[in-house]
Amino acid sequence: MLIRRETPADRPAVTAVTAAAFAVPDGSVPVEVTLLDALRDCPDWLPALSLVAARAPEGTEPPVDGGPEDEVLGHVVCTRGHVDGVPALGLGPLSVRPDQQRRGVGHALVHTVLGAADALGEPLVALLGSPAYYGRYGFRPATAYGIEPPEAAWGAYFQVRALSAYEPGTRGTFAYAEPFRAL
Repeated sequence: MLIRRETPADRPAVTAVTAAAFAVPDGSVPVEVTLLDALRDCPDWLPALSLVAARAPEGTEPPVDGGPEDEVLGHVVCTRGHVDGVPALGLGPLSVRPDQQRRGVGHALVHTVLGAADALGEPLVALLGSPAYYGRYGFRPATAYGIEPPEAAWGAYFQVRALSAYEPGTRGTFAYAEPFRAL
């Protein structure tokens, strides 16, 4: 498995993975698919932080830059957010193909996007998700950092992971990219 930047050729596969990962019983298009499309079209999209987990088909060499021969197993993205005007990141959606879940794909994607965000000098990553799952990556309830969720009802499910450039004085309410706010 290779974690790399998403390419334009990956977009249909990423959409399919996201739809499968968040499939709803009635068969309608999951909100995460619509969200991902809207995020790609907004100024808060950060191409360097849109990553895929991919593998080459059996018996072939992994391609260097992705392409149709790659099999996309998962995807993660971080987009620009803010804590009372201070730049930060919002993680999500994180999608792993159902037949690849619990095999380390999501783990590799989250570690890689956190490392990339840190290398880019980002101060923190926020997300809405399971504390049991994301706690293993160093996420803690946002309120422990003095950061409030966009919706108070999110409570402990709204979490933050401080990175190397984090300044402890960063406090306030987190704001996701506009497509999140439009949900």
